[in-house]
Amino acid sequence: FMGIRTQCAQCHNHPFDRWTMDDYYGFTAFFSQVGRKQAEDYREKIVYNRFSGETKHPVTNANVAPKFLGGDAPETKGKDRREVLADWLVAGDNPFFSTSIANRVWAHFMGSGLVDPVDDIRVSNPPSNPELFDEMGEKLVEYNYDFRKLVRDICTSRAYGRSTATNESNAHDSRNYAHATIRRVPAESLLDCICQVTESPEKFSGLPLGSRAVQIADGATSNYFLTTFGRSARATVCDCEATTDPSLSQALHLLNGSSVHSKIVRGGLIKRWLNDEKLEPEAVLDRIYRRALSRDPSTEERESVKTLLAEEGAQPQAVMEDVFWAVLNGREFVFNH
Repeated sequence: FMGIRTQCAQCHNHPFDRWTMDDYYGFTAFFSQVGRKQAEDYREKIVYNRFSGETKHPVTNANVAPKFLGGDAPETKGKDRREVLADWLVAGDNPFFSTSIANRVWAHFMGSGLVDPVDDIRVSNPPSNPELFDEMGEKLVEYNYDFRKLVRDICTSRAYGRSTATNESNAHDSRNYAHATIRRVPAESLLDCICQVTESPEKFSGLPLGSRAVQIADGATSNYFLTTFGRSARATVCDCEATTDPSLSQALHLLNGSSVHSKIVRGGLIKRWLNDEKLEPEAVLDRIYRRALSRDPSTEERESVKTLLAEEGAQPQAVMEDVFWAVLNGREFVFNH
């Protein structure tokens, strides 16, 4: 929630940040009264508040009172300590929560955070633009944590609207958002895009047919596509578990795997457009491009498809399915640009 790594302070004062062992154990004290017990169903556990139990400091062996990170020790007697912590987290004067969340939203749309990695906010890793970092946090509080308003601010900004094309002055600038960053679409979003554009839903274990990959809550629920394209296994809380780095196995899976071609055939869009709606191949080509890339095909692309259709023995359905497959394999579809 705050983008801060405090694990170093579990055994010693943090070497690269302000946090001490007192800060670490003062924060863990908010969770020292959390109890767990087995439910009637052996697959479930009940998590509850015991209203008793303290955290011991490993050096002094003394009980440590709950204490906010960088703040005061609140009154927690007779209260659920987690509720006290939750109230502090979203308080307007909390210097960590709003800026951390706003930074994650910024990173989602811009490709990298003002503090990057987004879950490594510390004194020795300052934001590339401190004024913007603080301003976005203040705006999120002002908006009462309405993400849509912050998203609107980011997506209507000049920074977000910049081209990926570079010039001599910004070609090597990776910190100041002088140009947009080309990046691969995340695994879950890419699979959902393929399912949506082909009208061929995916079936995930334990979820109904048609559930989207971005809705999967269980880190153990996955498939070959999501694993290959870098979906987080959710084994730790580190944001670095998910990756959008391209690889050869990803390209080979799109080219030869079942995720693209079989969905095109199973979805039956090309067959429906040609046989049921009686569209000409050129009209089908327009639909493919508008559906997948939100644009019309170029003159060169139109001529290439006409050449394929003019070949002896060419079957319009097979040709247009191949064109659809080629479009979904293209960098324009797979990358944000």
